[in-house]
Amino acid sequence: MKERTKEFLQKYLIGFILGVISAGLIIVYAETYFPSNQTTYDNTNTELQSKNVQDAIDELYGVCFPSAADQIIEAAGLEKDSYECRYFFTGANPNNYITFNGEEAGWRIISVECDGTIKIMRIASIGTQKWDTENGSSWDRPTSLNTYLNETYYNELNNTAKSQIVVKNWNIGATTYDNNDLAEQINNENSKKWNGKVALPTASEYLRVNNNINQCKTSNMYNNNVDICKTTNWIYNNILSNSNLLLLSPCLKSNSHNNNLAVIAKINPAGNAGLILSIEAYNNGSISPTLYISSDVTLTGSGTQSDPYVVNS
Repeated sequence: MKERTKEFLQKYLIGFILGVISAGLIIVYAETYFPSNQTTYDNTNTELQSKNVQDAIDELYGVCFPSAADQIIEAAGLEKDSYECRYFFTGANPNNYITFNGEEAGWRIISVECDGTIKIMRIASIGTQKWDTENGSSWDRPTSLNTYLNETYYNELNNTAKSQIVVKNWNIGATTYDNNDLAEQINNENSKKWNGKVALPTASEYLRVNNNINQCKTSNMYNNNVDICKTTNWIYNNILSNSNLLLLSPCLKSNSHNNNLAVIAKINPAGNAGLILSIEAYNNGSISPTLYISSDVTLTGSGTQSDPYVVNS
């Protein structure tokens, strides 16, 4: 990723950069040498022009061979998220299909992270389960669904898939289903972390994959314009079951559910389809496993449903 690459360049290349002031510009000559265990970069002598050393470092990034994450960003024309260092696939049906665990085009990419990892979710639900059978604590207790996904489900994956998954810090903070401020909602989710392999999408991710930011930016806006918003959200169009899609985010207003733990759920196709609502955690919901792929993988394919990205170790 750009940020990571710039940090690397700042740390290892600054000693190789020579500035020659000419006509008000710094002409930078840099010959890059990296340890053999690092990503391969263009090792040629390159002349760059910029107004300062930082701009030269930015330009040097263009000399690098792209990682799998950079490849996706470049090919899909993804733009950086306004709130975090992430790149989301947005809209009704972007080219974010990916083959994982031998399931051809069976997953879709939610986001590309600035550490190079790739967050994906399974298209078809693996069935319905309760978020937590005891309905009394947070995801990191762990809840019954957490245990199932990170033990039973994880153990059923093939060995290649397991080797491609990375343990990550997930945002499990509680938020509200009718929030009017997306930044606040993201901050709420980010206020608590859990370290693990498999989980679910968050409530803010369901919002941020929608490309209609004028009408669907916040939970409250989304619910008020649901008939429009559900047409520009691939996660909504992605889900094939008829039950609530359970999300990772607990509901901050649990007192509205008789003091039982509630979670954010997206109501699926019947009834008030697409609404962001909360339900008690002991209710059954549809499960779409979500996980992070390592930054060390390589990819082939273009991301369409007929030519999905294929993860290669």
